[in-house]
Amino acid sequence: MTRAGRTLFFGTGANVNCLTSGRTLENTEPTQNADWVCEYGESQIAQHNPELPVKLGDHRTPRLYTYDMSSNQLTEKTELVKAASPDDTSRLQGTVGIRAAGNYGGVALLGGPAMGESINLFAFDTDTGAYLGSRNFPAYGNIRHFTVAEGALYAGVGVGNNGGNRGHVLRWTGSKTDPFSFVEVAVLPAQAADLTVHDGRIFVTTWPGSTEELGADAAAPAPAASALASVWMSPKLRAGEPGLTPDDTNAWQQVWNVTSYEPDEVTAYTYGLGGLASYGGYLYWGTMHVPMKATTLHLSLYPPADEAGKTATAQNTQRAISIYRGKGFGSSNQKVEMLYGATELPAFDPEANGGVGAWTKKSTNYTPKFGDAGFGNPYNNYTWKMTVAGGKLYIGTMDWSYLAKELGQQTAAQLGLSPQMGDVLAKAPAVAAAPAGARATAEIPEAVYGGDLYSFSSTRKAATTISDTGVGNYLNYGVRNMVTDGSTIYLGTANPMNLRTDPNDDVPEGGWELIRLRDGR
Repeated sequence: MTRAGRTLFFGTGANVNCLTSGRTLENTEPTQNADWVCEYGESQIAQHNPELPVKLGDHRTPRLYTYDMSSNQLTEKTELVKAASPDDTSRLQGTVGIRAAGNYGGVALLGGPAMGESINLFAFDTDTGAYLGSRNFPAYGNIRHFTVAEGALYAGVGVGNNGGNRGHVLRWTGSKTDPFSFVEVAVLPAQAADLTVHDGRIFVTTWPGSTEELGADAAAPAPAASALASVWMSPKLRAGEPGLTPDDTNAWQQVWNVTSYEPDEVTAYTYGLGGLASYGGYLYWGTMHVPMKATTLHLSLYPPADEAGKTATAQNTQRAISIYRGKGFGSSNQKVEMLYGATELPAFDPEANGGVGAWTKKSTNYTPKFGDAGFGNPYNNYTWKMTVAGGKLYIGTMDWSYLAKELGQQTAAQLGLSPQMGDVLAKAPAVAAAPAGARATAEIPEAVYGGDLYSFSSTRKAATTISDTGVGNYLNYGVRNMVTDGSTIYLGTANPMNLRTDPNDDVPEGGWELIRLRDGR
């Protein structure tokens, strides 16, 4: 989502819950419950398009919209793209979802990963709303965010399948007559997740590659720290030529990575970093944790001998988001603080107990300034977006507690575990966060269903909860995007509950929502 004057441009992604389970967790067994269905290879689209991978069977063509903030008018732009040419139609149909949007120089760009290892971008004239065309970029496999810095538009991308090989930052050099012109201004060892401007530089968070490269060999070498989820800093934007150029591609500096906090080597590899923002002289950022990813990887690398060992792995690999801020990056005065997180976390020693292995608590090297990981909610797993509006820093999260029961059973079945272990997986975050004496009775807390929205009103105070129940709809399991207009924020939600369509029942509706938040209310 991006704002150009009084107009929002945004696009959708359908059934992303199913697509993530398929692409990231390799779940492809069809499943249905009261809230959603994932059909995978049994979908009509998959049946009629046998070349479509089974894990993408729930894909639907993205849709594109504008919203006029002055007249409150929503306009769908999808048909403009389809009417332009067969190539435009094909590109839109082959786009997994619209994952990134930005605008500059009268052009709005919306795009996302394509079915293969490429991305598709679609351009609109922000003055007239006219469609300007589309382009496939085979050199890149994912795109997540844009930002404007010092009079230029930049985008973060990944290379390879789902962007898992490495990353780049691109600078837009286009125009209305040539809207798809970019140059590379950064080469990164992992794909770019989000990016923002702070202290005269661009800072980028990254997402690591596929865990498949670890293989099934527990003795395989650990990935380089540079390839783990990290914060990267550009050269000064005003040094040399204005803004970043291709000469800056190898001049970026890694200023933080997750091993500064996470003591378990395998779990560290499953971290991503998400939203970041500059606020009050600090750069703020937070972590991302795909549900069950760390557990699944640990079980494959170090298979436990019994149910007790599997339970221990499930409970000790759970991580809620941790939130940080820092200043003075790249200098002797660099300082990083953890605002929300843990002082100790479990780490696995495969050599303990005569090679059986054991979990022990180890220091994270930090003491949280304001509170526990996840803002106190163990199911807060994504720091999805940060933005500053009206003198406050806002943070939107994903909360997977509503998915936990079904995802626990689904993952257990995929791994050949018992249904009882499915319950263990679903409750594992709550159990892991509970005091030791209360672990046996920990339950999934229904009150936290729905993504959360928090705000910091100053650098000296803890965050305030704006909503911990999906901003009015607990089926909104995440605040995916935020765009500001003065002190007003427009929120784009993630809500994949594709069977919740009855307006007359006592359950809120499924599907994305565009929400206007004025002055934090």
